[in-house]
Amino acid sequence: MAVGVGAIVANGYYIQPLLAVIGRSFHASVSTIGSLAMLTQIGTALGMLLFVPLGDKYERRSLITLLVSAAAISLALLAASANLAWLLLACFAVGATAATVHVIVPLAAHLAPERERGRIVGFVLSGLLIGILLARTFSGFWGSAFGWRSVYWFGSAVMLLLAVTYRRMLPRVDPVFHLPWSALMGSLVGLVRKHSILRQASFSGAMSFGAFSTFWTTLIFLLGTPPFHYGAKAAGLFGLVGVVGAAGAPLVGHFADKKGTWTAVLLGLLLTASGFLVLLAAGKTLPGLILGVILLDAGVQATHVANQTRIYALDPEARSRLNTVYMVSYFVGGALGSFFGTVCWIHAKWTGVCLLALGMLGLALAAHILSRKQHAAVRESSSTEREPVSVTGSN
Repeated sequence: MAVGVGAIVANGYYIQPLLAVIGRSFHASVSTIGSLAMLTQIGTALGMLLFVPLGDKYERRSLITLLVSAAAISLALLAASANLAWLLLACFAVGATAATVHVIVPLAAHLAPERERGRIVGFVLSGLLIGILLARTFSGFWGSAFGWRSVYWFGSAVMLLLAVTYRRMLPRVDPVFHLPWSALMGSLVGLVRKHSILRQASFSGAMSFGAFSTFWTTLIFLLGTPPFHYGAKAAGLFGLVGVVGAAGAPLVGHFADKKGTWTAVLLGLLLTASGFLVLLAAGKTLPGLILGVILLDAGVQATHVANQTRIYALDPEARSRLNTVYMVSYFVGGALGSFFGTVCWIHAKWTGVCLLALGMLGLALAAHILSRKQHAAVRESSSTEREPVSVTGSN
């Protein structure tokens, strides 16, 4: 599951080191090309809203296989884009099908023993963030050598292989929720009203990922200016730097199991903010840029793992829908970060980008600290018991 979610989520992030190259091939402006990353994340948010709740209604192995197959088709359409409008629509479709990872992660939580859920969710999510980061490394190098379109043809082939693998190897897990789709979607509102923890996690996750997207969307533009003068290949290399932070996800999950998710989220937000302070002060030097990337990626991963651990403990029969609410918020935050990050780059360059990210993180920290008493009162993780799991053979 960790390898699969890494490969799927990578589809939405191949584009970031390639933005300048794609812009030149379509003669597009910086603002137009910056919207490609935003559209991909909006597509993911909509995909989660439409597809992820279905994980509580339909047999999950079949649903995952179908969505991964659709991802293969979307990537092929993007690789074949003949004009800018086609490219924009294909980016949206690739983002929508990337939402499949958020059907897989709740499945991992569903199958995990309760006392190990944080560690196992952290392990699978480490695959997700490493996939995001290595996607940039791969596309930067592969795109420089063989052209940006070849990156997406390769991704399409990987998705076809993954669809076959999941169909053969994932266990069959029958649904426990039997409502019409319209009622299923309507139940999302009830979950938001019922669970203050879900609202808190959704906001802090959105602001954290918004700051993350602000950095990664504008990094390619920073690297093209003095003193760097780097291209797509160098931008991709910074994905390797970020893996240092992402590799700590299982440790974060274990920390959340032992010390509590509220503390883990606080630690994650503070780490991310410290990364942007380093980037603001020394981001135009190579050591400062590397240290900032490590801190912000470690912080975003810590926040994400702790948030997902605490929402999965709220209602065992609604994990896909809880994840839908959280992840839609998460990627809306990411889309806003990509868009406003590009705007800040155009008008205020690197200083504006860092101040925008710090502002988003400041809002998340303030809301999280104010939620401390509510979180202590809920005690959601200590009161949830392991639910029955219906699992049959893979054939």
